[in-house]
Amino acid sequence: MQHILNEIADIMNLSTDRGKVADYIPELAEVNLNQFGISVALPTGQVFSVGCAQQLFSIQSISKVFSLTAGIRKNR
Repeated sequence: MQHILNEIADIMNLSTDRGKVADYIPELAEVNLNQFGISVALPTGQVFSVGCAQQLFSIQSISKVFSLTAGIRKNR
């Protein structure tokens, strides 16, 4: 798993097309566009991380994924 995350981080480090920071949201306007981090937590309790995975961040947009998941689970 760690090898896969390292490969993803290497690809992201080479990427020059990272989009644009949502500068209309004050918390996001201050984010460094070059930061990248990823963590994967397995059901066994193992956690694998790479990059800026320990960096605190605002969950502005990603929070929608959690809401969608909760809604889908509730309707099953």
